[in-house]
This record gives sequence, structure tokens and C-alpha cells, in this order.
Amino acid sequence: YMEKEDMMTNRERENLTLDFGKPDRGAVEETFYPWVLTKNRFVEEGLPSDIARNAKDITNDIVGNKANQTEKYLPVAWGQGVMEYEQYLGFDPVRRIHFVLPFRRFEEKILEDTETYLIKQDIYGRQMMQKKGSEIETEYKSVIQDEAGWERLKAHADRELETYFSDEAIESAYGPLKEGHDRGDYSIRLNLEGFFWVPRELMGIEAHLYAFYDEPELIHDINEYILQVYTTKVMKIVDLLQPDVVYLMEDLSGKNGPMISGENFDEFVGAYYKRLIPMLKEHGVNNVFVDTDGDFTIMIPHFLNAGVDGFLPMDVNAGMDIVKVREQFPGLKFIGGFNKLMIAEGKEAIDREFDRILPVIRGGGYIVGSDHQVAPSTSLENYQYYIQKLKAVMEQAGSDVR
Repeated sequence: YMEKEDMMTNRERENLTLDFGKPDRGAVEETFYPWVLTKNRFVEEGLPSDIARNAKDITNDIVGNKANQTEKYLPVAWGQGVMEYEQYLGFDPVRRIHFVLPFRRFEEKILEDTETYLIKQDIYGRQMMQKKGSEIETEYKSVIQDEAGWERLKAHADRELETYFSDEAIESAYGPLKEGHDRGDYSIRLNLEGFFWVPRELMGIEAHLYAFYDEPELIHDINEYILQVYTTKVMKIVDLLQPDVVYLMEDLSGKNGPMISGENFDEFVGAYYKRLIPMLKEHGVNNVFVDTDGDFTIMIPHFLNAGVDGFLPMDVNAGMDIVKVREQFPGLKFIGGFNKLMIAEGKEAIDREFDRILPVIRGGGYIVGSDHQVAPSTSLENYQYYIQKLKAVMEQAGSDVR
């Protein structure tokens, strides 16, 4: 029986892998939940359809889940299907949970229907226009246009907070995960929307970028409100569960670099991290990551200064090379970093990509995963080969750690 006793739990293994330790083997995990089109292809190639069916995309689940209103803002149940899907494929169990801000979910409905176009409200509250005979939707009207629009949205959010975010609601949504997590059966990864992401989603990209200069008070007011909700509500989840990784979605770069200057980042984003991250840590979160696409290399010092531990998914095709980044920033942690296009290309390409990132794996502080959702151009056979190879390579995780 001794052997069983000495084995690490999944949760311990993940934390040791990310903390530059020497686990019995590195954690074997995926970066994001599956892309619907990829999953559908896998079913055609032999993945059991019930396994695939339960691994839902989070937004689709909310849209289709009118009955279960707790999943609107405190989505937990959908993560069970994703975890079972990943375990079926051979990954370690990670329980993904979200917390959704009280002004980020709306009823989808048609607002105007003419002979030539449709205008509908989407799940995020934007008005989208679709020309008849076209699949393409374009943004017709953003969620807010000005200070007055934000004040109205805030009043709506206050009412939603009253209705859906009581201590009882939080306890009944997230509480059932506590026992398995405390035992170490799975790690918990909590997803939050960040302080660049939310104003951009509410205002639209261009208006948001102008607002840093034209309406700085508005951006600060939005971000103060977000911080208040995180301080009062998310901390209750953190106290209950102590998630192993909290990651903030921030998509603030393209492949040509960031959409925001370092100075604006420090004032409008970093300043809020500096208030949020220490609180998360004090309440038992081990790792605070940022999920950002594109090439954000020049922003890394700003993120580090704001208290961030690491990044995902480290988009290779946008120029993020974890080998180079690790040389520059030795203490930085990563999840992702494996060029997803190589998985689609087959065995030799997969092997080459593992060889490329092996120094970082051996250096620790790194959970390998695809650098975005695995694309529909990937066959199930190649994905299975990738997973098998991943397991073998993660035996070396942290082996160079002194």
C-alpha cells in the first residue's frame, strides 16, 4: 500500500509543475476546452459522441441553458463534461470554472426584422446586424456608447447582483467541487475577464482605444466596478475553493504587437491588478495567469510589475517563442506554447515541436498545451499521438531545476 500513499495527487502535481518543482511527472493538461468543429471531426473519426456532446463550449451552453439560470453568471456544471472529455483522451483532470460579471449576459433576441436585414441583441448585449442572405454579423451598436449608457448598465448590473450572486447561490454553484479538489482529484482553473478586455467588449475596439485619451474617467469607473465585484463576490469563491490557477482574459495584442502603450497599461490595467492579485494570493490562489493573444513581448515587464505569475496560450504563430521569452524572464510561468498547427501536420512535426520546447519543459514552471484551441484541421489520430508523446515528454518536467 505504501506505493499508493506516495503517489502525488493531480492537484499537487499541477502545482509542483508550475512552481518550478520536481514532480513525479509533469502535469498533462490542455490549454482550453475544445473547439466545437474539432470535436465534431473527432466524433466522425471514432470519438464517442456522448463524450463529445457533454464537452460544451461555455457560451453555447449558457444560450441553450434557459432553465438553469445559475449557469448564466456562475458557470460550473458545463466544466464536468469538458473534464470527462479530456480524461477520456488521456489528460489529467482539470475542472474549469468561470465567473461572469453581472452585466455580461443578455437574452438573445431579434430587435428589428426588415426585408433586407435583421438586428438582434446577442448574449453580450451588443446589437448585431445581419444582411438577409448573409451569414456575417457586424456590430451595429456597442453595449455602451457613453457615460450615460454605462450608468444604465451599472444599474442593471446592481439588480443582477442582488438576484443571482447571493452567498447561497455561490455556495450551491461552486461548493460541490470542494471535496474532490481538497482531496486533490483535480485542479481548479478559474476564468475571469480582465480590465482591458471588459471595456473593449462594452465599447468596441476603436471607441475603447480612444477612450484612454478622451474619457479616462469612464474606463476607470468601469474597472473600479469590476474590481468591486471581484473583491466582494470572487473572493467568496476563492475562500471556498482556493483555485490553483486564476486566469484573466485580456487579448490586448495582435501579431504586430500590443494595442496599448506601457504607460496606459500601467494606469488602466496594471493598477487594478496590483489591487486584485495580492488579494487572490492572500486568499489561497497559487497562480495568477493572463490569457492574451498576439505578440505582447514588450508588455511582459509591465505585467510582471503588476504581479502576474505567467501567461497562456503563448501564440507561436503570432511570434511568441517561449524558449526566447524564458531566457529573458527566467521566473515566468507558461501554459500552452505548443504550435497547434504542428499537431495537424503529423508525427514528425509534433516530435520537432517537442524538441524545440524541451529546454523550457526541463526548466520547470511550464505546463505544455496547444497555443490555442486545437484546430479542425487536426485528425483524431494525430491528436492522440500528440497526447501520448506529451505524457512521455512531461516525465522530464523540472529535471533541470537545481
